[in-house]
Amino acid sequence: MAKLTGKVALVTGGNSGMGLATARLFAKEGAKVVITGRRQKDLDEAARSIGPSALAVRGDVSDISDLDRLFATIREKFGRLDVIFANAGLGSFVPVAQVTEEQFDREFAVNVKGLFFTVQKALPLLSDGASIILNSSIAAFKGMEGVSVYSATKAAVRSLARTWTTELKARKIRVNSLSPGPIETPIFGKMGLSEDQAHGFKQALPGMVPLGRIGSAEEIAYTVLFLASDDSSYITGVDLAVDGGMAQV
Repeated sequence: MAKLTGKVALVTGGNSGMGLATARLFAKEGAKVVITGRRQKDLDEAARSIGPSALAVRGDVSDISDLDRLFATIREKFGRLDVIFANAGLGSFVPVAQVTEEQFDREFAVNVKGLFFTVQKALPLLSDGASIILNSSIAAFKGMEGVSVYSATKAAVRSLARTWTTELKARKIRVNSLSPGPIETPIFGKMGLSEDQAHGFKQALPGMVPLGRIGSAEEIAYTVLFLASDDSSYITGVDLAVDGGMAQV
């Protein structure tokens, strides 16, 4: 039997990368899947690739009115939610001396504010015993150059997983975070690096990883599926690193 048969799942940032790979796997495992993203064309293409069980709702998680519209749509179409993968996020490589207020505000708006209010506004729709998975990063606990703002946002995500585990325990809602290491996704081209810098960074990464390679979005998806399903029924409050050992040894 499929692991998510009859479940309704939300994947923010589900139009590409880890979010899209997870949405596809959720659908394969029997879930109705709602995906969000800011670009309608990408969302439409993603929904077609997921199949008939997908519903695409355009929106920016940092925009409260977009979140209200998202959850009104979910309430109308399905009446409930069983799984959330709060995946939408962004980041950039900028030395601390060059960080602008605009960059700081944007990363916290999407990675922290957007994630916080995604979960808050989903609460009335969440079934008792639901599973919430927050996408953090090994940057939350590994100090790396040029990503101080991004790293701080992901540390906040890890903290929210802990506090929400306690706050939602009466409803048996499990909250866990996931900390990917280097994963092959489109984000490499969106972090403010030149093409040569991005290529050099990707070339250097395997040497930093004990398993000797960059991970795939599908490897993240299978980990999210584990945390979403009853296979992890006695797991809550944890952070699960999926990093090839990069931040572990």
